[in-house]
Amino acid sequence: MAAILTQADLRRRAAAKFGPSAGDLLFTQAGLEQASRRIVAEAHAARFREAGCACVADLGTGIGSESLALLAAGVRVSPVEIDPFTARFAQHNVSVAAAAADVPAPHVRVADATGVDLAGIDGAFLDPARRTAGSRDTRRLTSVDDYAPSLDFAFGLGDRMPTGVKLGPGFDRELIPDDAEAQWVSVDGNVVEMGLWFGAVARRGIGRSALLLRDGLAHELAAPGDAPDPEPARLGAYLYEPDGAVIRARLIGMLAERLDAGTLSAGIAYLTSERLVSTPFAQTFRIVEELPAREKDLRRALADRGVGRLEIKKRGADVDPAALRKRLKLRGDRSATLVLTRIGGRHAALLAERVTAAESSA
Repeated sequence: MAAILTQADLRRRAAAKFGPSAGDLLFTQAGLEQASRRIVAEAHAARFREAGCACVADLGTGIGSESLALLAAGVRVSPVEIDPFTARFAQHNVSVAAAAADVPAPHVRVADATGVDLAGIDGAFLDPARRTAGSRDTRRLTSVDDYAPSLDFAFGLGDRMPTGVKLGPGFDRELIPDDAEAQWVSVDGNVVEMGLWFGAVARRGIGRSALLLRDGLAHELAAPGDAPDPEPARLGAYLYEPDGAVIRARLIGMLAERLDAGTLSAGIAYLTSERLVSTPFAQTFRIVEELPAREKDLRRALADRGVGRLEIKKRGADVDPAALRKRLKLRGDRSATLVLTRIGGRHAALLAERVTAAESSA
């Protein structure tokens, strides 16, 4: 009974990643936490399909999320999982997906990915384990040297065949191979991964990209490499907060050109402009006024304006928003956003309000 209740709970939680199909799949706690979201795995699978890969090795399949997407995309898959317990869950899941695609179910091999025979394979996807082994209560590995399979193996495979490697969004950029396309992906505003792509699944002329997936739509910024940093500008009527994937990909300069914007201060990832430009790559705020940065004066200014509900955003300010909100002793009916940052190197407190999508597209 406990196992049934556990699966019911995991399936309920999995719906956010897998959609309605979660009800037919089996999960472990660790497998669900580490699995790619369906919409992201579909983007991975599309690369292999478009590159003409007929059979892809899913090395470190976990509970099978990448294999499910490959099967749905019409690509044969050879899943490999080192943990026998997790492999049983993956076998069930790929069998469900294969039945839906009306194709034979692939066999999940229980093996170390580094020792698998890749004869007949023309593409590979790896999600190196970045947590300790187990089906629950795992710990994050702090050193890339402990990843399994190793980065040397993963990158070496990229020299042999079309290869995708899923890594964390904070992966050390110094370790990105020169011949790889690096893509940071955000889903509904949360940066979920950085993928490295080699060979035919890497796009010609693109070294850095930011892919934003929101409300069923995909938006992308892409460039041969890091974009030059934008120039600082005077505070304008609008402030733009770039999506985390844009920041991680270092494409803020490209976005600034599109917005006709500059930075508030060197090294601060806020953009400002006099123009309101609709963009999926940033949240937009209308600057109401600049308030005193000193906390005592700031508290008085917010009280005078009747601000009782306050969203606090910060860049370049050493402050705990939750603790500050308590100290401000807010009272009133008005809602607002407070941006704590630097302008030209000095501390600044900006009272702002969010610009809705309808306003920005008007």
